[in-house]
Amino acid sequence: MAYRVLVWGLGAMGSGVARNIVKKEELRLVGAVEKDPERIGKDLGEYLGGEKTGRIVYSDIEKAIVETRPDIVVIATNSFVEEVLPKIEAAARHHVDILTIAEEMAFPFVSHPEKSEILENIAWRYGVSILGTGINPGFVLDLLIIAMTGACLKVDRIEARRINDLSPFGKTVMETQGVGTSPEEFRKGIEKGDIVGHIGFQQSIAMIGNALGWEIDRIEESREPIISNTERKTSVAHVKPGMVAGCKHVGRGYCGEKLMIELVHPQQILPETEGVETGDYIDIYGDPEIHLSIKPEIPGGKGTIALATNMIPAVIEAAPGLIEMSELPIPRCLLDEIKEM
Repeated sequence: MAYRVLVWGLGAMGSGVARNIVKKEELRLVGAVEKDPERIGKDLGEYLGGEKTGRIVYSDIEKAIVETRPDIVVIATNSFVEEVLPKIEAAARHHVDILTIAEEMAFPFVSHPEKSEILENIAWRYGVSILGTGINPGFVLDLLIIAMTGACLKVDRIEARRINDLSPFGKTVMETQGVGTSPEEFRKGIEKGDIVGHIGFQQSIAMIGNALGWEIDRIEESREPIISNTERKTSVAHVKPGMVAGCKHVGRGYCGEKLMIELVHPQQILPETEGVETGDYIDIYGDPEIHLSIKPEIPGGKGTIALATNMIPAVIEAAPGLIEMSELPIPRCLLDEIKEM
């Protein structure tokens, strides 16, 4: 029996998740919810580039859940707890589990303690599991680090870097990274809160600290523009020389005055145009020291799509509550459906 999945949001990530769900033996895509009027009412299979399925794109979550009877809703619309909370509650009221790729939901307890209590109460009231995940936060700069410490006798401090390509992501991510702005616009965007850089350092640092029993009492962050010397274009962004191609974001977690965790995340579109090599690098200092290098980086778009798909069974099978990745079985790639020749 396959788990029935409804996808909420058909942007770059949501569409990718929907296409991946269709391929999986354990899952069945039963519909989607979208606000774009040009997509509403269309056959979902055709919209995703396949054959007609009879499953449609809805505008209303209540109607979609009643008519498709999903086991879980995958929400791929927003990055922030406050934006996604009412959507989570709308799905939970129908006793449907929720997985979201909203970055702040990976470990909301540190940044939004009151909202986390509300989400926990929603989960218990309706008997559902709620998980936030993605490539980062959710895997590279937190869960993978936690797993690696399992081979250590002790850990003194952690440093990690993720140098990645933003090109696969959509318009919303470009805006939050300041891609395509001038240096002055970037500075003003940071001050106003329109440009936030990487969303998730607080969540990743707190998740690691919580897993290792460290009392992280201070998290500091810095953001700097990555100025392009070349012209760069993606389907949703155009950067000319002198404009901002991305954001170098650093997060530091302290126990008292001791720096325990430093995460560095320079993100930009098409970094290869200026000879920048992407990669994921994790350095754990302790006994023994462990150093991991992944080159190029785990692709952000594909990685987020994969995690949002592969964690579906674990969320459905988990006990009710607001959960985080370190509490669940390790991620695994779900088996593709075997097609008869």
